[in-house]
Amino acid sequence: MTEKLNMLATCTLLTALALSGCGNSEPQENQEIPLITSATTVFTHGNIYTVNPQQPWAESVAIKDGNIIYVGDNTAIKQYIGQQTQVINLQGKMMMPGIHDVHIHPLESGSDATQFSLDENEYNIENYIDEIAYAANANPEAAWLIGYGHTIGALLDAKRSPREILDDAVPNRPVIIMEQTSHSMWVNSKALELANISQNSSDAIGGVVSRDSNGVPDGILYDNAGNVVMDIAMRAQPSAAESDYLGLVEYTIPALNKHGITSISDARTYWQRGHLATWQRVEQAGFLTLRVNLGLWAYPEANDDSQLRELAALYQANPDSNLKINQVKFYMDGIVINTTAAMHAPYETNWLDLYQNKGLNYFSQTRLEKYIKVLEPMGFDFNIHAIGDRGITEALNAIENASGGKSRHRITHVEVVAPDDLPRFKALNVIADAQVAGDFTQPAHWPENIAFIGTERSKNLVPIGSLQAHDATLTLSSDWNVSTFNPFVGISHAVSRAPENISLAQAIQAYTINAAYAMQQDSIVGSIEVGKQADLIVLDRDLFAVSSEQIKNTQVLMTLLKGQQVYIK
Repeated sequence: MTEKLNMLATCTLLTALALSGCGNSEPQENQEIPLITSATTVFTHGNIYTVNPQQPWAESVAIKDGNIIYVGDNTAIKQYIGQQTQVINLQGKMMMPGIHDVHIHPLESGSDATQFSLDENEYNIENYIDEIAYAANANPEAAWLIGYGHTIGALLDAKRSPREILDDAVPNRPVIIMEQTSHSMWVNSKALELANISQNSSDAIGGVVSRDSNGVPDGILYDNAGNVVMDIAMRAQPSAAESDYLGLVEYTIPALNKHGITSISDARTYWQRGHLATWQRVEQAGFLTLRVNLGLWAYPEANDDSQLRELAALYQANPDSNLKINQVKFYMDGIVINTTAAMHAPYETNWLDLYQNKGLNYFSQTRLEKYIKVLEPMGFDFNIHAIGDRGITEALNAIENASGGKSRHRITHVEVVAPDDLPRFKALNVIADAQVAGDFTQPAHWPENIAFIGTERSKNLVPIGSLQAHDATLTLSSDWNVSTFNPFVGISHAVSRAPENISLAQAIQAYTINAAYAMQQDSIVGSIEVGKQADLIVLDRDLFAVSSEQIKNTQVLMTLLKGQQVYIK
């Protein structure tokens, strides 16, 4: 009786989805075909894109106990339909493998640990004073007031010190506000005092304290200088862990499933802030309807020997768990618009006067090599942030010099790539991970970088077409919340961003089987093949039959993880 009720409930949901057919009544034909084995669930009459080059398209799929046992046509599928089989007629809808997002910040972006957000379109930061003061009054118990959302350009255009403006809003409590790219922080005098940052202090490794003409900190902390202070602020928030947990459970994970995302890599797991414990709590509570690889943050200011021991002790790759701790996140450099991305040639503007005006390093090539030699043999793959051409070259050099060649390291962002480095990704088996969902990555926005790196280096930014042409293993991801996590926006941009566009098939491959490869799970998911697990999604349209602009509006009708529905529209 319970099974019949469950089938009836599912059938009701599928009717709302505009799919039909439950029980063993479908397909209806006269000939009798012997039953090979009884499937748990069968999908028929679909437009099924498998991402399997040996069998790109199919009509039907059979699933038993979460595993795919048949991929083929509507006739042979009848061999798998038994009395208890749930049969779903897709009515021509497109099915494909579940989406992987291998660079996303789900815990940070979905948490309410920050007390307020600012409008990024406000260019006069004096207008933030009342809003920030209001947030301070609304959170009287907060030891630190933490915000998010301004742009670095707005701070630099201010007529007086950003520190003084923030002091006007909140003079007696520390305030830290993360800039929208996360590569700088805006702080007041109290925050600087508590972080022991003064006129005489040195910059953190991989960071810069912005100073006025007298050498006094002006309230802008670039890159790791800001990360260090944010660590202090977060550790002072007793409710941060609960906010992080609720953000994942109540919003982020359901929203990812709604968009067809079945696997993610957390691209910056701050294990010293308790992020690891939060993820483990989510799994233990039964809410982890995603496969998750955690990328443990490599702290630039840490003692290497101590950090290597601690990272090694955290490794975990239990095949029966959806949660794996098998990646480490490194930053080679910063970003172009801060002039902190590591470049071969100097910037066009002498903004921060860093290292011959060629950007900065969180980790040097030599130091990265040390980590590869110790952690790679244990099973760790590295997710390496590198935006500038020098940062990318140094990351590739480190892998070439130190890697055993069997790991699946990836360089993420790949914004400014030296032509000589394009073939090195394939030669060194390094994955190129790019994000193109954000409008700022589109060719129309490339000229905005000319003031920083000149005309020639501003061409062909995020060169996914060139990387694909050089046979690099390409993945596409979101970097949410820098960009939307909606993968169909990313796919749409990937196929339309000429001259650095790729084909639709290549874009889907980048979000599925290539990304599964990056997560060390391409043998079990990433394509629809017999023997793999059923991480599948059903779409409201055929991606191959609509325009690139229409792809953006794609809706997911159903998401399955291991054959179980985790979302249905």
